[in-house]
Amino acid sequence: MKTNILLLVCLVVAAIFGVCQGSSLKKSFYEKTCPRAEKIVKSVTWKHVSSNPNLPAKLLRMHFHDCFVRGCDGSVLLNSTANSTAEKAAIPNLSLSGFDVIDDIKSAVEKECAGIVSCADILALAARDSVSFQFRKPMWQVLTGRRDGLVSLATEALANIPSPFFNFTQLQQNFAKKNLTMHDLVVLSGGHTIGIGHCSFFSNRLYNFTGKGDQDPSLNSSYAQFLKTKCKSLNDTTTTVEMDPGSFQKFDSHYYNILLQKKGLFQSDAALLTNKQAKYTIQELVRQNEFFEEFAKSMKRMGAVQVLTGTAGQIRKKCWKLLEVFNGSLNAFIVTLLHF
Repeated sequence: MKTNILLLVCLVVAAIFGVCQGSSLKKSFYEKTCPRAEKIVKSVTWKHVSSNPNLPAKLLRMHFHDCFVRGCDGSVLLNSTANSTAEKAAIPNLSLSGFDVIDDIKSAVEKECAGIVSCADILALAARDSVSFQFRKPMWQVLTGRRDGLVSLATEALANIPSPFFNFTQLQQNFAKKNLTMHDLVVLSGGHTIGIGHCSFFSNRLYNFTGKGDQDPSLNSSYAQFLKTKCKSLNDTTTTVEMDPGSFQKFDSHYYNILLQKKGLFQSDAALLTNKQAKYTIQELVRQNEFFEEFAKSMKRMGAVQVLTGTAGQIRKKCWKLLEVFNGSLNAFIVTLLHF
């Protein structure tokens, strides 16, 4: 009898703390439990993108940063607490935005079916749908069934999100830790075809590349002169520049064209040209259809990184706050069972 009770306790604790991952992602996971979930996500996302063309870059970056820390579990969405500094507060994430959009989507989904759809899935779907708005069709498949993580630590964001200052070896090692290939690295870097970059993340290439007041020789010299008119000094922390000049709000393969012209904004962009195989891939991805096809495959792989499924994690009611499932009554229940 005691053995059965202890087994029950273990199952309850497993459900709370997320130590079981018996399922996997699948197509239309919410088909029976919340049939309109994906339509609601798309509708609310498109409403926001229609008035803010910069949103696709923001949500795509947020999804990327989420997946590289503890997997695609929505941990990047959590706020810091009195006892823990969350991923949001880490330096690589201070420039993230669009959290209000995710909250708006979550509210709409909760009204339809409360406690069913995870924030992790909402973020993955919103990233896809925001980019897809330009084309009025889904640009990649998003499998669903993710659960929300219970932990969000700024220190882990610093340790896991690839830096714009990385060289090729560092980038490749970073992606390999997530079971992503060199091909995925080059393809997913194509996300830089939309969005902006802060001067502080590349101004060293303009003014002090090796610590001697020099310029990065791998950067197109005329482009460097243009960037200096935008970023006046190493101390500029507020100015932003288009990552894909002239095309920063259009999702296309133009990023690879500028890479081959040595106009990649970040050191990590330029690093892709230092590897022979990576450079060959860049030359292939200049073809837009090729880029779209490969980006869809790599996004599907990234979206499955270290996901929580089954009874792992939880389904938050608000994306910025953990669901308080371990309350007094449940605590009392377990104590009672242990003393049966």
